[in-house]
Amino acid sequence: MTAETSAQARVDLTACDREPIHILGTLQPHGFLLAAEGDDLRVVQASANVPDGPDRSGAALRGQPLAANFPEIAAALAEYRAALPREGAIYLRTLTLDTRDGSRRYDLAAHRSGELIVAELEETEGEATGGLDALAPRLNAFVDGLHAATTVEVLCSLLAADIRHVTGFDRALVYRFDRDWHGTVVAEDGNGVLPSYLDLRFPASDIPVQARELYRRNRLRIIPDAGYAPVPVVPERTPSSGRPLDLSHSILRSVSPVHVEYMRNMGTMASMSVSILVDGALWGLVSCHNQTPRRVPLQARNACDFLSRVFALQLAAKERGVLAEERVALGTIRGRLLAHMAREESFLDGLLNQPDDTLALVQATGAALVGREQCRLIGVTPSADEVRGLYAWLSARHAGEEVFETDALGEVYPPAAAFAASASGVLAISISQKYAHYVIWFRPEVVRTVRWGGDPHKAATADPAGGPERLHPRKSFEIWKETLQGRSAPWTLPQVEAARDLRASVLGIVLRRAEEMASLSEELQRSNKELEAFSYSVSHDLRAPFRHIVGYSELLRTREGERLSENGRRYVETIIEAAHSAGTLVDNLLTFSQMGRNALNRVTGDMNVLVEEVRRKVLRDLEPDRQVRWQVSSLGRVHADPVMLRLAVENLLSNAVKYTRGKPEAMIEVGREPDRDGEAVFFVRDNGVGFDMAYVGKLFGVFQRLHRAEEFEGTGIGLANVRRIIERHGGRTWAEGVLGRGATFYFTLPAQGPR
Repeated sequence: MTAETSAQARVDLTACDREPIHILGTLQPHGFLLAAEGDDLRVVQASANVPDGPDRSGAALRGQPLAANFPEIAAALAEYRAALPREGAIYLRTLTLDTRDGSRRYDLAAHRSGELIVAELEETEGEATGGLDALAPRLNAFVDGLHAATTVEVLCSLLAADIRHVTGFDRALVYRFDRDWHGTVVAEDGNGVLPSYLDLRFPASDIPVQARELYRRNRLRIIPDAGYAPVPVVPERTPSSGRPLDLSHSILRSVSPVHVEYMRNMGTMASMSVSILVDGALWGLVSCHNQTPRRVPLQARNACDFLSRVFALQLAAKERGVLAEERVALGTIRGRLLAHMAREESFLDGLLNQPDDTLALVQATGAALVGREQCRLIGVTPSADEVRGLYAWLSARHAGEEVFETDALGEVYPPAAAFAASASGVLAISISQKYAHYVIWFRPEVVRTVRWGGDPHKAATADPAGGPERLHPRKSFEIWKETLQGRSAPWTLPQVEAARDLRASVLGIVLRRAEEMASLSEELQRSNKELEAFSYSVSHDLRAPFRHIVGYSELLRTREGERLSENGRRYVETIIEAAHSAGTLVDNLLTFSQMGRNALNRVTGDMNVLVEEVRRKVLRDLEPDRQVRWQVSSLGRVHADPVMLRLAVENLLSNAVKYTRGKPEAMIEVGREPDRDGEAVFFVRDNGVGFDMAYVGKLFGVFQRLHRAEEFEGTGIGLANVRRIIERHGGRTWAEGVLGRGATFYFTLPAQGPR
């Protein structure tokens, strides 16, 4: 293959695509052409074979009004001039013209070419045909057969049989294009004179781009004799425009020499093609061949055009019906998936928990839900690492595309060759407008053997003048088999639409939930502001009464203490102690309420320096006989508000000292774990009383205490302050403990790179 590929690389593969077959400037000789312009239909160009009349010279027509030499043609053009379409030629009538060789009958057709009116006269053979009326029974039977046909294959067979009957050709083929413009013979009718091409495939290069465009614009083409000598159009260029005459809609237009050679290599001397257009696009062709030259009257060709148009309408209706049934079935599946997604807290769980429907939505065998931090697989898929590689490629090469689909992934993403067995076909939708998140469906490789009508690689021959090699039509049409690998079954239009609709629904769910969260966030912010204001007001207003209680109680103890009984003095001490505790609680509440209002003033600092400052402060309040062993590891640098972070660390270290009070030697460790997911993870660990993990959910709540006040003093607000401070920095808090064996408190902050 490498040698052949190398040879092909040297060939000008687009030579056929660039051939100007619509302006070749020549005609086939079974008729003649007159191009006229202006109100008087003055002849400006004509084919060189215009017949001489009894009193006129065909070569002397140019520059004269058409009516001066061909009044019959001029009258017909004048009658139908306003009705001539911009696209395509129409049959006007059959005329008898007097020539020097006697009277001849011609079928007159006309079309527009820019500002010109082009008349083409095709000489008829024998008596005039009866027109469409003579073919009416056959046409009616054909229409009835189309209505009764149950499949597209049956429709195509009916068309091939009827067109061969009308034309009398040796073979009639229905040739369908795929999306790569390769063609396959899907139906055939023949008399056995020519070999069968049924089910054979022909490469797109056999019918190049500009030829396909001409087939779309000019639905019917005939070559009665491949051995014809072309007739030139004179002059070569239109005098008024200086351009060659555009013969795109001509029924007599000469064909490319490459095509004539192609016919000869096929063993056919006459051919006719009728284009099959579905919704204006070229669906396929009816291609007719004869071993010997053969003329088909214009009326019969028009009947074939009529048959093909009726066929195209029925074909479109059947294909739309099949697509509609598939859309309904897939729509039902999509509805079920949406119902499941709506019930789940995370809509992705609605897809993961319904794997059968997720795969059936597009008839896939595997799927993946993949983003930057997750890769969830369903069914038969490549490995997680292979899927992540595909995800990275999609994110880089197809970012912004709503839907990506291919049935030959290895051709656009070479690493896919390694997992072709599970994912030769891929259909992917982006489910986020901001981040790269995809749902990707997979289809396995389907190895097929294709029967080509000859080697699809055109042969090249060297230019004797030393120019580049040029492509020539193939000489052999013997069956050439090729095994196609690395391809899956193609995705259908309804399946791609179903994926696109699911994407729109997912984005709708995300948007609706985002709006709900925004509304809830606004409500929470408003409630929090009201609570903070209330807490601040209550705390501020309560401080003065508690100060008065403490002050007057102390005055009562010092000035009137001797007059009080022992119980009275004990009551006063209890009042003072309770008032102090209440004041501390109010101060802590005031601090807690201020946490939500104060702006963060982030700076980058050394975490070890901050911990050491807090440790010294805690040690100043420590009982002289306490034994505490500290272990502080390297903590690195953080970007945070130093005042708030100091308060959080102080609460954690103070708690560690307090809850190790009963230990002969307290052990308090402050450390940092390896960063994960962009977070720096810190911890404070002690060997104190610990706690029961069954109550861990209460630890960070306001006024939540797991130990009695008689055992350990406190207000139950310290850890709530810690959580609020850390969350305001974008971090998290949690704790682990064992009753009687100590506890570990964790908090995270955004990581600052290398420590």
